[in-house]
Amino acid sequence: MVFVTGATGILGRVIVLELLKKGKHVRAAKRSQSNIDEVKHSFQFYTENSGSFFDRIEWVDIDFNDIHSLESALQNVDEVYHCAAKVSFRPQDEKELYSTNIEGTKQLLYACENSGVQKFLHVSSIAVLDSFNEKGELDEESDFNPKIEHSAYAISKHLSEMEVWRASAEGLNTIIINPGMIIGTGNWGNSSGDIFPTFENNNFTFSGGANYVDVRDVANIALQLMEKEVFGQRFILISENKRYAEIGKQIRSKLNLKELKILPKSILNIGRVFNILFGWLIPALKIVNKTNIESITTFTRISNQKIKEEIDFQFIPVSESIDFHLNNYINDKKLTNK
Repeated sequence: MVFVTGATGILGRVIVLELLKKGKHVRAAKRSQSNIDEVKHSFQFYTENSGSFFDRIEWVDIDFNDIHSLESALQNVDEVYHCAAKVSFRPQDEKELYSTNIEGTKQLLYACENSGVQKFLHVSSIAVLDSFNEKGELDEESDFNPKIEHSAYAISKHLSEMEVWRASAEGLNTIIINPGMIIGTGNWGNSSGDIFPTFENNNFTFSGGANYVDVRDVANIALQLMEKEVFGQRFILISENKRYAEIGKQIRSKLNLKELKILPKSILNIGRVFNILFGWLIPALKIVNKTNIESITTFTRISNQKIKEEIDFQFIPVSESIDFHLNNYINDKKLTNK
């Protein structure tokens, strides 16, 4: 039996589907208010006979604050894919980020200690990487630097990784993957699913860029690493480094929208001043802080060499990934607007 947390998220659902394709029995964690019909709908974009795959999922409601709930969910489980996480760069979400990402991971690992779990894959983030290599890139050896100012999200993912390394030192077979910005289908407007609505609904972007990867690649690699049993290591999963303007241009062109304007850093710094002066009065201003401004105005190159060498993997080009998932987004909008 395989247990997948965050199974209604953009990545978790595809990992569940790929496991089912391999004939695995999958127990999928969700919140009580999660919309699993939306997950079922998205399966049709990834596979034929999507309904038959979906019907094989054993869904369980999980409370990560309840160790007994987790221990019950892990009964007869030998593999865990931990995809559940809160993704946010809003300062007001700090408490929830720490609760979900750190405490949730810690509780799950404690539950694993008293179970038959043999393998544990943790989905982290490239946000935890800091120091550059000799090529001026971030790689798997780029340790988190606590002296640098980080977002609460980055801190929460770093500390959740520390919990996984602790469990690894105590004997659990663990793997950590660090995906870039995941491009996927469904969950539109939430977490990684926000990429298409964001570029559609805003006529501006920023001067920086990000490191993107297709959700199908992340799921595929996760399963391969678990099958190969490459334990005690972390792997960066990115396809390409792209500027926001380039991604936005491709999306908005397909949607027949005008090109984006790039907001200069000087304008953003003015917003930061307003945050300092009036953030206490207008909470929305708090997102315009130094850490977030640096993040969206820089263009950091990240190496994917290690995973390519480990499993000889070829990533889906970002332009192809955008086309595939953007078509799904457009088709879903047509259904919604009928």
